[in-house]
Amino acid sequence: MNWDEAILDDEELKAIARRVIDSNQFMTIGTADDKGIPWVSPVWYAPVEYREFFWVSDPEAKHSSNIAARPRVAIVIFDSHETGGWKAVYVSATASEVTGAELERGIELYNRRSVDQGFREWTAEDVRAPAKHRLFCAKSSEHFVLSPHDERIPVRPQV
Repeated sequence: MNWDEAILDDEELKAIARRVIDSNQFMTIGTADDKGIPWVSPVWYAPVEYREFFWVSDPEAKHSSNIAARPRVAIVIFDSHETGGWKAVYVSATASEVTGAELERGIELYNRRSVDQGFREWTAEDVRAPAKHRLFCAKSSEHFVLSPHDERIPVRPQV
């Protein structure tokens, strides 16, 4: 699609965002520590209905401790393999470690993509203390598609 030929409608923007989210395995998550110092980390993710993004990380990792201090995060998922350029989706979200009653649901959703892509199946015990990893989830509040002119176009309603 030639971005210069027409202004994209909401359905076209949502379709672009969905394609980018579905066709990629890694997202970059931007966090900040308690002093506001930024940090970015790539993580393998499992999207759920384009509004929740699950990943597994060490709770001692910089991005994990930053989320504990400041749960607001920024996410970018980009596809650099597209012929003639690339497309990106930006997401504003609130992230947290998945615990309690939500852990079983979260690990089931995470496993759908993990197993589907030939990776291991995780259990709740694999992401519960004293295990080395934890399950995290970012719940989106806004989505944007990046145009070739470096403009963030809001996707409304959300993907």
